[in-house]
Amino acid sequence: MASGLFALLDDVAALSRMAAASIDDVGAAAGRASVKAAGVVVDDAAVTPQYVQGVAAERELPMIRKIAVGSLRNKLLIILPAALLLSQFLPWLLTPILMLGGAFLCYEGAEKVWHKLRPAEHAPAAADRAQAPQSPEEAERTMVSGAIRTDLILSAEIMVISLNEVAAEGFWSRAAILVVVAVGITVLVYGVVGVIVKVDDVGLALAQRPSAAAQRVGRGLVKGMPKVMAVISVVGTAAMLWVGGHILLVGAEELGLAAPYDAVHHVEVAVHDALGSAGAVAGWFVNTLASALVGLLVGALVVAAKSALPASVEAKLSH
Repeated sequence: MASGLFALLDDVAALSRMAAASIDDVGAAAGRASVKAAGVVVDDAAVTPQYVQGVAAERELPMIRKIAVGSLRNKLLIILPAALLLSQFLPWLLTPILMLGGAFLCYEGAEKVWHKLRPAEHAPAAADRAQAPQSPEEAERTMVSGAIRTDLILSAEIMVISLNEVAAEGFWSRAAILVVVAVGITVLVYGVVGVIVKVDDVGLALAQRPSAAAQRVGRGLVKGMPKVMAVISVVGTAAMLWVGGHILLVGAEELGLAAPYDAVHHVEVAVHDALGSAGAVAGWFVNTLASALVGLLVGALVVAAKSALPASVEAKLSH
């Protein structure tokens, strides 16, 4: 009887070790998948604070919470089932879909560059949108809905990139990994966004303290945040072009058009071999720069094609 009990306990311990190992494997795979989606994550964190600009301070965090819940709903209830079914029954479609998402990222990045270069061309459209009278509640609902719609596209790209990294795993492993990615990235992105949008309030509170040191820190935070947001925006744009371009290069190679990726890889290897100990970093930089240039070129072509469309069609696409 005792030996049977000990055998049962051994079996339970073995199962516990297997479960722990499986959890570790899921966590590690989720981490690798999340790293591949880093460029989109940075852009997501850079875009979201724009939706709460000009909002009363007490409504900032509630709005971010609503957007975060909508983002999680997008990932778990819409994108995850579709991605799993696709990977299970039509896995050959993953690369073309990933490339379409990459092209969209390139377009978004190139459009942001164009807006920076020619801001006056986009001011009238912004002014027209601002003329529509809305109550504060309606305006908040509109902004939250717009943010969740934008998030749907970014979340789809994050999930597909992550899925592509774990496509060789079993069905339930893929599901578990993507759930971890969805929850982890949502918490990370909107946690960071929540901190970003409240730094100004923290700075103002510190600036009103009697301590001279606290006042200096507070004024520094208030003055520094616009610069931080500008840096985040630039990094987000660069990340979109880099990730989008890299997706297109790798996807083209997988579909049989290997020449563009081979050319980049040859330059990367040549730089790596020529610079010795610094070669790894330099090679990565060459690959990243080449991917970003490809992304900028493809994105510029898409922006040009969109601008050539009739105004009514372009307006529908923009909404």
